[in-house]
Amino acid sequence: MSRLTLSGITVRYGGVTPLDDVSLAFESGVCGVIGPNGAGKTTTFNVLSGFALPVTGSVDLDGDDLLAVPAHRRARWGLRRSFQQEQVVRTLTARENVLLAAEHSGSPAADVDRALDHVGLTRAHRLGAELTMFERRLVDIASCVVGSPRLVLLDEPAAGLDPAESERLLGLITRIPQEVGALVLLVDHDMDLVRAACGTVAVLDFGRRIAAGPTLEVLGSPEVRKAYLGIDEEVVPA
Repeated sequence: MSRLTLSGITVRYGGVTPLDDVSLAFESGVCGVIGPNGAGKTTTFNVLSGFALPVTGSVDLDGDDLLAVPAHRRARWGLRRSFQQEQVVRTLTARENVLLAAEHSGSPAADVDRALDHVGLTRAHRLGAELTMFERRLVDIASCVVGSPRLVLLDEPAAGLDPAESERLLGLITRIPQEVGALVLLVDHDMDLVRAACGTVAVLDFGRRIAAGPTLEVLGSPEVRKAYLGIDEEVVPA
């Protein structure tokens, strides 16, 4: 069972503090990080990815000090990430895109087909420019599971997808811990996806943690519903 712990993380950009003494803990499976725009979700991912350097705090995954790993080596360490805007290279085929991710992470080329099978992408020979938006999302997911990832960060993977595509995406995400063995952190504004995929969630608002725990319990919290969902009544989601 993997455990990721962020302790006392503070990030400052001049006079702005997008993360203010944030402590979070995630254990195995799929875990969510939610909150309104500007809450600090992407900054949290940037700290884990090495794009943002906290002024205080620590990050530990199963005894490894992640902040001690240089940003350019975190892919080989086992970190994978998707972004809000898919990162598919239009002039490469889908398979070549995943192969590029494999090379960057030091994964064997033989793992590329396994990753493509995981997402069920049947047009891996087509150029990125010829793929649908959903297929490009599948390429992103395949690039995240290639090799032997330890931590997978998915930043709004359901953005722009229709309900049927989101349902298929849900199945892919929930299979990652079982089939790949990685801890998954999911950021998304699709509460149906978060509710169905995540066993636990943490909620950020104005750079601070306001709640964390089992998903249904957290989403039913009056403080969370007021800050994020804009609802004052305490109603536990069905």
